[in-house]
Amino acid sequence: MAVHLPHLSDVEKLSSRVIRVLGGNPGHVSSNTYIVGTGSFRILIDTGAGRRIWIENIQSVLKKENATISQAIITHWHHDHVGGVKHLLDIAPNAIIYKNQPEHGQLEIQDGQIFQVEGASIKSVLCPGHTKDHTAFILEEEDVLFTGDSILGHGTAAFEDLPTYLTSLKKLQGLCRGPIYPGHGSVIQDGPSKVLEYINHRQERENQVLEILSSCNFSPIMSPQNVEFRDWTSSEIVRTLYPDIADGLLLSAQRVVREILRKLKIEGRVIEINETDKWQLNTNSTEKD
Repeated sequence: MAVHLPHLSDVEKLSSRVIRVLGGNPGHVSSNTYIVGTGSFRILIDTGAGRRIWIENIQSVLKKENATISQAIITHWHHDHVGGVKHLLDIAPNAIIYKNQPEHGQLEIQDGQIFQVEGASIKSVLCPGHTKDHTAFILEEEDVLFTGDSILGHGTAAFEDLPTYLTSLKKLQGLCRGPIYPGHGSVIQDGPSKVLEYINHRQERENQVLEILSSCNFSPIMSPQNVEFRDWTSSEIVRTLYPDIADGLLLSAQRVVREILRKLKIEGRVIEINETDKWQLNTNSTEKD
C-alpha cells in the first residue's frame, strides 16, 4: 500500500526564528533546509542538493527578510545536504561553512559548540551513526532539535553503523525536550516520543532477528540440550522478516539486517560461520543469559 505523505510548502515560516526552505530535489521527500535567526545575519542549516528552485527560494526569503547568511552548519556529507554549498557562497560569499569532519575550506564543528546570530543560539550535538560525520543541532531559545537524517519526519532512518547510531539516539533522547525539525519530512511536534519510538523500533527489529535465528532443526527424539540451531544467511533473514518486500528495497533491507547481525556478533550473541554470511545463535551466550 502506498504511503501518502503530507504536502509541504516550498517555503514555510515555522516560528518567529525558523524558516524552512525545501531543497527541491527529486524524490517523494525533499531535503529540508532551515534559515534561523531574526536579524540581518542568519544561520543556515544544510544546503540541499543545489537545485535551482532552492537557490531561488533562498534568495527570495533573504530579500524579504532583508538578511544574509553569515554561517551555514551542515548535518552530514550526503549530497542532498551539502550540494548547495557552492551556490550559497555565490549569493553569500562571506558565509562560513561548518561541518564535522570538514572539507573544501569548511571549519570543524565541535560537540557542544554554540553558533549565534541575533535571536538564535544553536548548540551542536555530534551524533554519528547515519554517517560518521553526522551532527544534530539544538535551537536553545525554542528547545527545537534539528536531527538531520538521524530521525526523519516519516518512516525510519538508514544508518552506516548500528551500534554507534543507537548510542547517538540515546544521546538525543537525553537532550530532546520539544519539537523535532528533521532533515526530510514534516515537523515532529512530540520530539521525545519520536526518539523513543526510533529506539524501540530498532530493538524490535533486533528481537525479530534473534527470534528467526532461534529456529532450530528439532525432532521429537532431541533433548533440549541437543537442539541444533540452523544457520541463516542475511538474505534468508530479510525474506523472513519482510516476506512481501519489493525487489527494489531488498538491498537496503539486507544492509539493515547485516548491521543488526554485526552488532549482535560484537556483543557475542551470534556467530558468523567462517565469515560466509551464514549466521547462528551463539549457544554459549544463550546459556549464560
